[in-house]
Amino acid sequence: MRNRIMRAARLVLCAAAVHAPASALAAGWDVSRASSNFELVTLSDAELSGRSIGVIRMGNVELTSGRIVAADPLAQPDRPALARTVAPGDYPVTLYQAFGRIAAASMRFAEGKPDHWELAVLPGQDPATLKNDEFFGYPVDAGVGCYMDAQTLDLIDERQAQVQVQKPGSDINYYDDVLAADLDANKGVYALHRPVAGKKGNVAVFWSGWGDGVYPVFWGLDRDGRALVLLTDFAVIENADGRREPKLQ
Repeated sequence: MRNRIMRAARLVLCAAAVHAPASALAAGWDVSRASSNFELVTLSDAELSGRSIGVIRMGNVELTSGRIVAADPLAQPDRPALARTVAPGDYPVTLYQAFGRIAAASMRFAEGKPDHWELAVLPGQDPATLKNDEFFGYPVDAGVGCYMDAQTLDLIDERQAQVQVQKPGSDINYYDDVLAADLDANKGVYALHRPVAGKKGNVAVFWSGWGDGVYPVFWGLDRDGRALVLLTDFAVIENADGRREPKLQ
């Protein structure tokens, strides 16, 4: 594991559940301290290339309920959905690649440049409880992150049950027995995985930067507070620039 993952780990995952409005922000807590890469979603492919950042357009994630799960799907298959929701629909996912790794992943809901950014939280998490060097994020233990609808979790359970029937008495590992084949088609870097053929609901799975750690997710909002984009930052780059690796702090 690269040492820079410790930088993400120092901005700790706060587990305390404080029941306050998810949009509440402490006067002393600045969302830009958790990421300097919001500009990624506003740059053209040519501008990104000029900054040594590659673009992978994965395709659409099918959100059947609009309740989004951002997580390591193997380490936390039952992680709750984010508190903010979007309208059900099919939304494109874009990966930003630098230094041979996935530096960030976005899901786009509407066109436009975000007016401001907000930390994505789970129900009960309150940014007002955070110190300046903390953020809410999701832990990664299997080296991958994802975007999917909360209803797709049931399809993953259904697929796992199908595999168990096919291999009675065997210990089933979802990565080895199901997901690996999809990832292998893209050199192990990403996959648009459909747990059950013929059923709506898929999962965008992708490498999580340099590996395991804790990673924040952000909503890019327009002036009226409407969600335009969701961004996961994997702490590979700073200032939306892949020409120079971040200094370890």
